[in-house]
Amino acid sequence: MTDNYKDQSFATRAIRAGQLRTHENEHSEPMFLTSSYVFDNAEQAAARFGGDEPGNIYSRFTNPTVRTFEQRLASLEGGEVTVATSSGMSAILSTFMGLLSAGDHIVSSRSIFGTTHVLFDKYLAKFGVETDYVALTDLADWQRAIKPNTKALFLETPSNPMNEIADLAALSALAKSHDCLLIVDNCFCTPALQQPLLLGADIVVHSATKYIDGQGRCVGGAVVGDAQLVGEDIYGFLRTAGPTMSAFNAWTFLKGLETLDLRMNAHSNSALALAKWLDEHKNVEHVYYAGLESHPQHELAKQQQSAFGGIIAFEVKGGRAGAWKLVNATKILSITANLGDTKTTITHPATTTHGRLTEEDRLEAGITEGMLRISVGLESIDDIQADLQRGLDLL
Repeated sequence: MTDNYKDQSFATRAIRAGQLRTHENEHSEPMFLTSSYVFDNAEQAAARFGGDEPGNIYSRFTNPTVRTFEQRLASLEGGEVTVATSSGMSAILSTFMGLLSAGDHIVSSRSIFGTTHVLFDKYLAKFGVETDYVALTDLADWQRAIKPNTKALFLETPSNPMNEIADLAALSALAKSHDCLLIVDNCFCTPALQQPLLLGADIVVHSATKYIDGQGRCVGGAVVGDAQLVGEDIYGFLRTAGPTMSAFNAWTFLKGLETLDLRMNAHSNSALALAKWLDEHKNVEHVYYAGLESHPQHELAKQQQSAFGGIIAFEVKGGRAGAWKLVNATKILSITANLGDTKTTITHPATTTHGRLTEEDRLEAGITEGMLRISVGLESIDDIQADLQRGLDLL
């Protein structure tokens, strides 16, 4: 489908792109809650299954509501194609299962989601795919880790939960010089704040569960890139293996995209205010947020991102005991490991999101027992601060 809004602004495309109205002439995008589709005749059925005619076949891999979401997100990320998946982790799995073979090698940032570590080390390793980990911000470390069989460089930027920023243009140049793919998890920023494909990445992955939904309602993922790698190789894995996004979830994510631009800027504004407040608090030892001028990649973040996002990590006095004391004292903040919600959430990464890593791996990634991560929501910033103050006063 031609993107009739390709020359329009981000905010307009987030609301309009990808929609193809039916004969009912509906204003809001419809939900196609069907598993299969009826063909006009045997010839059309054969042509659809044989790939000679485009059109719907089976909702495991063709659904109009999912397709609308895919086309809208592709427009926002600046990609040719999106493949929507059942979760963020299935987006990462589909990417590597679709592109790699036994004997291939991944170089990954050490600062990634704990479950992604487990996917690489426990499951992809069973199929003969090796992964080495490097410091996200050390270009020389990336260079040293690349081998003749390296097929992909993988990272999150900003990192989870440390808010480290990778130099995407430099990593893109490095990947191209070694004939590797640069794959970027853009979950924390979304295309509203950062567009890695325009900075040289080959593929972008998302957990749509987070900011794309924005209200903690549904689980989903997405892979964005070109027509061959994503539209053929990764789509082929999804068509066969079936980690499929449901039509209902796709419709929910479409509604999330409509407000993405507004929400991401509001999250960013509140997070910056909260980070500055925490940075001055006597019981906070360190704040990790790229919006602070003291952050080592502050200037790089300003170049790559239009704002700094809604995620803050900070260390409190007292180690795990102090961190848990603060968490348990909150009355408004939600104690959950999810993020990207209108509701502010707080979690202790060392025992939740990164709890499956060894203590050595956690410390190497900078995740201490006294660290907390906050996903700053859209409540009053005064109320968020007052809720945190209750716990900070106990330290």
